[in-house]
Amino acid sequence: MNQEGPRLEQLVRRLLETPAPFLGEPRIGKQGSVHVPALVADLLAAFGASADVDALKRFEASDRARERNPRMLTQILCWLLMDPALRGKISASELIRLLFEEANALAEKVAAKDFVDNDERREELSRMALRSAGMRPAGESKNVAEDRWLAVSSRERTRLAAASRAAEERARAIREALERKAAEESADKWSRE
Repeated sequence: MNQEGPRLEQLVRRLLETPAPFLGEPRIGKQGSVHVPALVADLLAAFGASADVDALKRFEASDRARERNPRMLTQILCWLLMDPALRGKISASELIRLLFEEANALAEKVAAKDFVDNDERREELSRMALRSAGMRPAGESKNVAEDRWLAVSSRERTRLAAASRAAEERARAIREALERKAAEESADKWSRE
């Protein structure tokens, strides 16, 4: 995030204006209209990279219940990443990681259309794209960009909630151990008297 990128509002607006074809149903089996591997290949070509057939096969969905939301998010990301300010700024391997692994992880927690319909989710996806390009929003320092990322990141919130639950569980276990020890000491005291 050393390099300053475009203004965040530019990417957020782009998400808000996502065209209907990018919000269409991904092709899964015989259903759906959007061929996600073709979108990914077009994006890679726009970034000056060739499409590796094996990498593209990852985007062919077969399980509608499990893969619909992640592939819809891939479609939305393809639209976002075609912004001229991002084009050519992300390596092919990072693009594949972003479009597949990050999309899968985000789609576990959030509906893909929320990244178009919800202000905070649009900001999250825009910041994620900038981070993948090694950029921060124009006008933000590295510290502000990092703090804001941590504030809007769904995955970071999930991680913090899990860490908080684990800390609460450790504190509860310590309290219970202290209460048992105090009860044992009290019983020892009474038995000596």
